[in-house]
Amino acid sequence: MKTYLVGGAVRDRLLGIAVKDRDWVVVGAQPEDLLRAGYKPVGKDFPVFLHPQTGEEYALARTERKTGRGYHGFAFDTDASVTLEDDLRRRDLTINAIAEDENGALIDPFGGARDLDAKLLRHVSPAFAEDPVRVLRVARFAARFAARGFRIADETLALMRQMVSSGEVDHLVPERVWAETQKALTESTPSAFLRALRDCQALARLFPEIDALYGVPQRAEFHPEIDSGIHTELVVDMAARLAPGDALIGWCALVHDLGKALTPKDQLPRHHGHEHSGIAPIAALCARLKVPSEYAALAQLVCKLHLLTHTALELRPATVLGIFEQLDAFRRPDRIEPFLLACEADKRGRLGLEESAYPQAQFLRAAFAAAAEVGAQPFVDRGLQGPAVGEAMRAARVNAIAALTPKSAS
Repeated sequence: MKTYLVGGAVRDRLLGIAVKDRDWVVVGAQPEDLLRAGYKPVGKDFPVFLHPQTGEEYALARTERKTGRGYHGFAFDTDASVTLEDDLRRRDLTINAIAEDENGALIDPFGGARDLDAKLLRHVSPAFAEDPVRVLRVARFAARFAARGFRIADETLALMRQMVSSGEVDHLVPERVWAETQKALTESTPSAFLRALRDCQALARLFPEIDALYGVPQRAEFHPEIDSGIHTELVVDMAARLAPGDALIGWCALVHDLGKALTPKDQLPRHHGHEHSGIAPIAALCARLKVPSEYAALAQLVCKLHLLTHTALELRPATVLGIFEQLDAFRRPDRIEPFLLACEADKRGRLGLEESAYPQAQFLRAAFAAAAEVGAQPFVDRGLQGPAVGEAMRAARVNAIAALTPKSAS
């Protein structure tokens, strides 16, 4: 029995990235061998075990054979005769198919180290086309490594296009689409995820509401980038910059402008009312992908309120309070910060405006803090009851916001 460090840990070490998780493959063993050594089984589809001391994952070397459509259409073989090279061959990208032995020597039968140097995302073998999830994974790795200059190899992109045209990606289950999308939104350049999917025509299949934004013009005085799809790319990248690793803010940024794809052509490049027309497609997309409820709720609120938020410094105090009430922020104060960051990402996610200030956020933070200080007890102590308490609290909150000016809030 031999064990090898595999996958992301080897790749990241070669790239000079701090290794967070380590995965191991075991060659020449049966499940009983690991059980006798104290490993704890966790795998469902194939044998994976947790090390009794480190808790790291150890998987038996395996091969896989396509038996049907989609992610689950595989049969696995974990016989002790499966070699390390057999196991590496089934992996998606060459940069993820490098192993390291106990002495630190690399086993790299498919040229992964060479592709790391060339900054290429290249598939290991034609078997790549058997698993539609790999289209999403490659797009996600593009989002992770775009800032390092990586690109998808031409032959891999061609294979991804073939997988789309053959209908293979149509068999992706919503949970896997969402899982990969959520991960992509935590990467440094989520726009590369969108571009990769668009380059292989998968964006139109999986996210037609987002794909429909490309080619839709906006007013140049507000959006120097013109194209609504390009604006979305800029916004998701700005969200990643403002809130690194936060998929909730990234999701709100991704879908905030879906209404622009529904603007009648005779009204372009204006998009009157897009903040309201975008709510329905967001709800439909979230339902189709089984997006978590808070992601769906906050995304719709960002869509509805982002334009109003951009004008916060000119709003009447009662209207400012109305923003907080629509967010249900007095019961859900945790919504304020992701909401404001998503709005800021929209405002700064525009060509040439990336470094612009967004004082609206600081003002609204201060306004909410002031309004949240108002509680019910003083009014109850004065003898008010029922709806009268709520009315008095609302009036006091309006006054608290009115006492602030944008200048004093900063």
